[in-house]
Amino acid sequence: MAWTTPRQDPDRSRRRLQLLAELAGARAVRQRSRPQRQRTERLRQLIATRRRVAG
Repeated sequence: MAWTTPRQDPDRSRRRLQLLAELAGARAVRQRSRPQRQRTERLRQLIATRRRVAG
């Protein structure tokens, strides 16, 4: 017996493709903003270290 997959309705396929595109876009934005977040975190650590040394 062969496996058969039921056909999805066109609206469902369109919504699925739209969701996947939005997820890919969100992932791209996250990857672009990640270096800034790392830089910010390093600056915070530096400031905290200097405060400890100065205080």
